[in-house]
Amino acid sequence: MAAGLYVVATPIGNARDITLRALEVLKGADVIACEDTRVTSKLLAIHGISRPLMAYNDHNGGQMRPQLLARLQKGEVVALVSDAGTPLVSDPGYKLVRELVAAGMPVVALPGASAVLTGLAISGLPSDRFLFAGFLSSRAGERKTALEELKGLRATLIFFESAQRLDDTLPAMLEVFGDRPAVVARELTKLHEESRRGLLSQLAEHYAKAGAPRGEVTLLVGPPREAQIDMGKIDAALKVALPFMPVKAAAEMIAALTDGSKKEIYARALDLKDE
Repeated sequence: MAAGLYVVATPIGNARDITLRALEVLKGADVIACEDTRVTSKLLAIHGISRPLMAYNDHNGGQMRPQLLARLQKGEVVALVSDAGTPLVSDPGYKLVRELVAAGMPVVALPGASAVLTGLAISGLPSDRFLFAGFLSSRAGERKTALEELKGLRATLIFFESAQRLDDTLPAMLEVFGDRPAVVARELTKLHEESRRGLLSQLAEHYAKAGAPRGEVTLLVGPPREAQIDMGKIDAALKVALPFMPVKAAAEMIAALTDGSKKEIYARALDLKDE
């Protein structure tokens, strides 16, 4: 393999969810940088791989980056893995990649498992637009501020959350977002995988009674519902405006006032003009 940093996705649960290419890189790497050497050692043992490991995480990142950069400058192959899933998603890997990019050194990504996309795929929520929002703060005020910032986004929202905090997070989301459809997906790809679907109010009630579930949780919340436009009022407004304004200008003005679709209101204006 050519020298460089190889960003390697690892399984989020089932150890067989690893690519053939990832196994080749892990077998051939001069060193594997990982969040927790104990976790990565277990994965490597399952696949019969033995390579030098180097801890690289939130706690020692500032100390370890110069060492990794020095090894890469010497022409070594360095594999970067997280405990589970795709590196750089909620871990410190981006800081290392940022320094390598600035130095003009090669970075190669090996795609694979991701709890974000796995949760989205099975959620049944809209997948054409989504936002990964990471972990919310455990502090009520900071959590509410973050949720308020996300409230208006017309996209499915994806969070990582501690199972023990679901009874705080779900009511907070209900208060800020309103009663949207949501999914609590836990232990994805593992033996006890479970996806519980329902409105935020239903999920909040369930976990308040049942208590915290076990395992890793991916929490998904659907986008805000589209407001229902009153076409009767739009017709009435168009009938007032059209005798005095061009069709396009009247449609644009009323669309802006009602948050309606410019295209639909323009088409309706043409129909009324013909009538």
